[in-house]
This record gives sequence, C-alpha cells and structure tokens, in this order.
Amino acid sequence: MYAIDEYLEKHMSESSDVLKALEHETWQKLINPRMCSGAYQGRVLSALSKMIGPKRILELGTYTGYSAIALAEGLQVGGSLDTLDVNDELRWIHEKYLKQFPIRVHYGDANELMQDLDLQVYDLVFVDADKQSYLNYKNLLERGMKKGAWVLWDNVLWNGKVFQEASEKDIDTQTLQKLNIALAESRIWETVILPIRDGLTLSRKIQ
Repeated sequence: MYAIDEYLEKHMSESSDVLKALEHETWQKLINPRMCSGAYQGRVLSALSKMIGPKRILELGTYTGYSAIALAEGLQVGGSLDTLDVNDELRWIHEKYLKQFPIRVHYGDANELMQDLDLQVYDLVFVDADKQSYLNYKNLLERGMKKGAWVLWDNVLWNGKVFQEASEKDIDTQTLQKLNIALAESRIWETVILPIRDGLTLSRKIQ
C-alpha cells in the first residue's frame, strides 16, 4: 500500500462492523479478494449515495456484496437496491450478509437481466461487471434511465492500460477506452473521472 493510501484510510470515517466482517471474510475465503471494493472506495460509494439520496439503486456486478451494502447506506427510507451477478456460487455469502439490508440479488447475465428491468425507476446505477459489456450497458442505460439519474462506472483506468495502445486481443482495454471517449463526447451524459483505486467515473444523465 502506498503512503497516500495509508494516509487516506487513516483520515476517513470507519466502515460499519458488517462491512469490516465481510471484507475480512472475503480476504480469508475467496480467490480474488482484490475485487472487493474495500474500505476507501466503500466510503466513497457510501458518500456519493448519501449525496444523491436514491430511492432505487441498481448494481451490475455483486461479487461478495461489499459495494452493495456501502451504496445501500444512502438509500431513502423505504428504498431498495437490486444487484445483478452471473456467479451464483457466491450465494452463500450474499445470504449471510445482504439479507440484513433492502438488497435483492438477481443471478444471471446482466445484459439479459437488464432487458426485464424498468430502468426508469433507478436513481443510481453502479457498474462493476463484465468489462467487455460496458458499452452495451451504456446503451441500455441511455435508452432506459430517466433524466437526472446517475451512473458510477468502476475500473475505467484499468490499471493504466487505457493510457496505452491496446493489443488486438485486449478487448477489455479497448472497450474501456471506447467507453471513456463516448462518455466524454456525449451530449446525453455529464461525466467526470475520479482517480480512485482503478478509476471511478461519475456520469449524470442530462437528456
């Protein structure tokens, strides 16, 4: 961990006991624990959600549910969060932690599941799923979301690979590069990238 990361984590509010326990179990028992948002990004997601004050949240990519819980901290009273994940092998950890919150997990391919959702109802969407599908997610959200809704895009800097020319086979990097350009040039989205962890884009639908 870099010195700046240590300083940032030392000078922020603490995560809840539930999030601490979930992060600990994720690092203990899962193969790719770095996929967990973690304390710093979790506090950022929580703060953004509290500023937006959403009634309904949609998340694409659940993993162990850390980001879902952090985002749910900003829900209005009576609000709820839907999270989509292709991996039902993590159902055990979702049932252990997420059942304490107004969170519903839907298992399957997000590209397909989104077709059956009324995207108009969501005030906030967090995208952290299959990178090669990011452009398709953008198109679906553009057509379906209401004006004024927010989308948060994770991993948009992709470990610095987006700064370089992508190889022909590196579809993930190519897709993220195209997404970043499309959002920056779009008249539908108002966008800014935050250099948090692996890059977090904030986009507000303005049309």
